[in-house]
Amino acid sequence: MKQYFKIDEWKIIEEGFDPHQHKIAESVFSLGNGRMGQRANFEEAYSGETLQGNYVAGVYYPDKTRVGWWKNGYPEYFAKVLNAANWVGIDILINGEQLDLAKCEVSNFRRELNMKEGYLKRNFRAKSKSGKSVEVEAIRFCSMADDEAGAIKYTITLLNFSGTLTITPFIDGDVVNKDSNYDEKFWDEVKKQAGNDGGYIQMRTKKTGFEVATGMKFTIAQGGKPVNITAQPVEKEKYIAAKVELQAEQGKAVTIVKYAANLSSQNYKADELVGKLNETLARISTKGFETMLAEQAAAWVKKWEHNDIIIEGDASAQQAIRFNIFQLNQTYTGEDDRLNIGPKGFTGEKYGGSTYWDTEAYCVPFYLSTADEKVTRNLLLYRYKQLGKAIDNAKLLGFNNGAALYPMVTMDGTECHNEWEITFEEIHRNGAIAYAIFNYVRYTTDEAYLVDYGLEVLIGIARFWSQRVNWSGERQQYVMLGVTGPNEYENNINNNWYTSTLATWCMKYTLEAIAIVKAIDSGKYNVLVNKINFNEAQETARYKDIIAKMYYAYDEKQQVFLQQDGYLDKEQILVKDLPAADRPLNQKWSWDRILRSCYIKQADVLQGIYFFEDQYDIETIRRNFDFYEPRTVHESSLSPCVHAILAAKLGDEARAYEFYLRTARLDIDDYNNDTEDGCHITSMAGTWMAVVEGFGGMRVRDGKLSFNPFLPAKWQSFSFNVGFRGTLLNVKVSKGSVDIKKLSGKDITVLVHDKEQLVKA
Repeated sequence: MKQYFKIDEWKIIEEGFDPHQHKIAESVFSLGNGRMGQRANFEEAYSGETLQGNYVAGVYYPDKTRVGWWKNGYPEYFAKVLNAANWVGIDILINGEQLDLAKCEVSNFRRELNMKEGYLKRNFRAKSKSGKSVEVEAIRFCSMADDEAGAIKYTITLLNFSGTLTITPFIDGDVVNKDSNYDEKFWDEVKKQAGNDGGYIQMRTKKTGFEVATGMKFTIAQGGKPVNITAQPVEKEKYIAAKVELQAEQGKAVTIVKYAANLSSQNYKADELVGKLNETLARISTKGFETMLAEQAAAWVKKWEHNDIIIEGDASAQQAIRFNIFQLNQTYTGEDDRLNIGPKGFTGEKYGGSTYWDTEAYCVPFYLSTADEKVTRNLLLYRYKQLGKAIDNAKLLGFNNGAALYPMVTMDGTECHNEWEITFEEIHRNGAIAYAIFNYVRYTTDEAYLVDYGLEVLIGIARFWSQRVNWSGERQQYVMLGVTGPNEYENNINNNWYTSTLATWCMKYTLEAIAIVKAIDSGKYNVLVNKINFNEAQETARYKDIIAKMYYAYDEKQQVFLQQDGYLDKEQILVKDLPAADRPLNQKWSWDRILRSCYIKQADVLQGIYFFEDQYDIETIRRNFDFYEPRTVHESSLSPCVHAILAAKLGDEARAYEFYLRTARLDIDDYNNDTEDGCHITSMAGTWMAVVEGFGGMRVRDGKLSFNPFLPAKWQSFSFNVGFRGTLLNVKVSKGSVDIKKLSGKDITVLVHDKEQLVKA
């Protein structure tokens, strides 16, 4: 852990420029608005180490899979959200010398992410090799009010001389993805035009044929007065710019305001993109930078009113939770059911920017409580619309009769993960998708979703599980062979407890959902039966037989669920006894050594206990937690939050807080030495869960919100807002008291420490 950034409750602050921390800072200071986003690359040139990143949601490329040995059923490609045209660039020459912080003497450097109002600000002084000093302030944001647009205000002041400033705002479409499998560039140019005060470039992705028009419009002022621009338009391959020279006076600020927009053929006809782009640029430039910035602040005020968590007495924890909530809100807004949440969001390329099971397991609880229910419904509809491809994916692996296996990694429903043990074996992802449907219906009572969409998905998943198990003549039980659980430090194991438990739960819930849908609308149920050729009597009889006769690995001596068959054959050396030099294992050990060890990458058995805690008494939960926690290395960002929630349930306040800090400050403090690749966006929802479900003890019990909170010793109080079935509540936990206020909606009855309380206005 490293505390590089300063502690502030509403800001992430970097003081002083350290090139060795630059890529980490680029990730942490990333911006987005749900439709587009970018890493915190400098506007001016930078020849030092950097990871360029500008992203347009939903635009991807099918990068051909790179493997040594092709296996039947293997995905043809790995879908990747593309590094799109760089719109933030403003090249600066000072008397012919390029402003480049890798080649200057840098002082007074300060960069801050203002999370309260949603913008990034950077200040610095730079002295060139010739001794010329300048001062720069840059403010930029991706607009929440105009979600296809962003704006930059870049001010440069000559400190010890007067001279010629050459200012070149540009858009560069000649970009690469660092993670390209074959060092291929993914964009072709369609058309471009550079003008006196702006220009555009329209690009088309290879293979997928997405088109994106990226445009800019800019103004320049000196000493607060507008400058009449006479620019030299520049056009090169996949690049446009406008070059302006002016005589700058010592001490008189020169300000460039650059407006930019990204419009995609997902939302407009390709031949209309440029026209719509110009309309957008005209609209936002007419507003002006200050108006756009005020609208940005207002949009964030509205978001924080609903989903802020306030922690009194611990600025580090406060900063961390707000950072996580901020990143979640600028990654996904829920307005478009074609979009989802990539593990890195708009902060980096790793994991391709594609959809994983993280969304259903971790993000759904956050959005259920902090946003309109349509946001979560859209996440579920995303999967419903891809059901046909999930069925096709199962067919590739030999399943039939409408069995559905949802992909581990996808953009459009097609499986595109490029590691065989994940693609073929990590099938527990199916269960997370079913659990999200259950979680949504339980939370919202929207059983109409089951009628119209959910049951069809559940039957497809249940059909898969009913074919994936096999009967063991030796055991006289059903078994689940050749799988990988959430703990990816195991491959090709038999009878993973979590996967088997999820499989039978899915079949049970499918049976319940059938009964619900038949009772609500038997006509629609019959239409569905005919549509998918569902033999209710025969298929449900098999589900019930599997549920009754499933084998689950269990150790009688220690009375714990076994992660898989043979787990206790491993050498049981606890994490505390590992030399520090061996951590993290995935960077220090061979894969062979990891697979033979007892170490757990992330919650596996404990993930199942978290999902289904109502099925287990407190001592069962405690035994399993005490057994597995000392063997877990938490080398997945998704792990600490589950441990925090379970530790809180068990009254282990110290460890609950320890795990909370680990998940909350994972990226800010670079716990896993990988923040430079991008932030762990989906696990940030787990940070919210750690506070609300862990310290707040929030659950849904018998149709009511239930709270069993405790106050961490370092905190004076904490409070959070939660929306539930049309009512917005504020919950504040202080020493000796729990205060719940209704902010809007109907009166509601909640449980506090298992006692009913009526909450009125």
